[in-house]
Amino acid sequence: MSASLTPEQRVVHFLNRTSFGPTFESVERVRQLGARAYLDEQLEPQRISDAVAEEKTAGLKTMRLSTRELFELYPPTKMAQDRAGLAAEMQQRRLSLQELQQARFLRAVHSRRQLFELMVDFWSNHFNVFAAKGPDLWLSTPYDREVIRPRALGKFRDLLIATAKSPAMLFYLDNWLSSSPGAAPIARNQAIAARRGINENYARELMELHTLGVDGGYTQEDVREVARCFTGWTILRPRYEAEFYFAPRLHDPGAKTVLGTRIPAGGGMEDGMKVLDLLARHPSTAKFIAAKLARRFVADEPPAALVNRAADTFRRSDGDIRAVIRTIINAPEFYAPEFYRAKIKNPLEFAASALRATGAETRVTHQLVRYLGRMGEPLFLSRPPTGYADVGAAWASPDMLLTRMNFAVDLVGNRLDGAKVAPGALRDVQALAQLVAPDSLSAETRDALAQAGEKDAPALLLAAPEFQRR
Repeated sequence: MSASLTPEQRVVHFLNRTSFGPTFESVERVRQLGARAYLDEQLEPQRISDAVAEEKTAGLKTMRLSTRELFELYPPTKMAQDRAGLAAEMQQRRLSLQELQQARFLRAVHSRRQLFELMVDFWSNHFNVFAAKGPDLWLSTPYDREVIRPRALGKFRDLLIATAKSPAMLFYLDNWLSSSPGAAPIARNQAIAARRGINENYARELMELHTLGVDGGYTQEDVREVARCFTGWTILRPRYEAEFYFAPRLHDPGAKTVLGTRIPAGGGMEDGMKVLDLLARHPSTAKFIAAKLARRFVADEPPAALVNRAADTFRRSDGDIRAVIRTIINAPEFYAPEFYRAKIKNPLEFAASALRATGAETRVTHQLVRYLGRMGEPLFLSRPPTGYADVGAAWASPDMLLTRMNFAVDLVGNRLDGAKVAPGALRDVQALAQLVAPDSLSAETRDALAQAGEKDAPALLLAAPEFQRR
């Protein structure tokens, strides 16, 4: 790699990091506007018309339904009497999850609000909810629509509070069951009532994964005290309308101390709000979120100086996500040659970028979504609260890479149900190569392309190491 990136490399690198992959159109737009103006445009997604993505997702009816409507249409209590009926019923129950997966994929491919969709995916993973856990099969769609998407480029504190009150998160991490040990049970279901008591799951993940980070300076005693603060944060009608509800008689009313800060007795629901405020503005949270964003946009091990500047922006802006992104992307480290194509794409990034690069006409089907699962990233189905990893080692196994090669071959050969590449669209392999890795294909890739026929070269290029990286 040269001492600095060429102008063409800078454009493709910028788009690889701020979108789900460059297209010929987006490359031209960045050239016309300049990267900073393009970034400013992307950071105001409400001003960008997104007609194609809206048209593509218009037929996914569950994306518009309320929690109550989802439960009424696909009730969890009905049980079929025979095997065929049970299979059909389970398929209906999973429809909302399937359409949620399809919407995420379609928007990644077709949305003009690329940075926004990238950040929606980032925060969905950061505040992970396993969509196949009980009622979360129904609650994940409102979680995406009403909690994550409206706040993906706003203030971190607002996003943190919204996730803490979300029925999807309350159910996933069991806080809806958490109560003061002496509280009288209010659940009619005796099995649920028996599980009452202080539950530390949410308190632990709130500090370890959502805010401070594992080395953020908290102790096991802090975990217990935070759990006490969130007793009574529960769900009203968890298997029907599923609304956040604070139950005073489940709450531990005593005084608590969190990270050295005393929370007086009798605060009720405000105990939890004080914890969220404390964590949202804690220096360790600024550092943790800055590092995670720098990892997403720059490198698996981002430069410490860049992380420190991003953390400083986080603190000074009171957690303004847009401001932190600007600091990272406008930093000189962003274009450092050692970070060019230094990130391995995760499966969604790989598949979406392949569809975008080839200009494939896409209607997401079960086959396309299942391909992501075979590559290791079934959307919304990360069981552990850590979500999916954002480091290369997680996505570089031989089986995963072989599946990516098969995807490339099936895509170019028009054997993917739901994706069609127009005849003749890939005849100019050199133009596609400039979109993938301008002026920087390895000698091995160039030799392979030279030996491949016109029909096989595009698939080979999409399967090449250069395309696996961003």
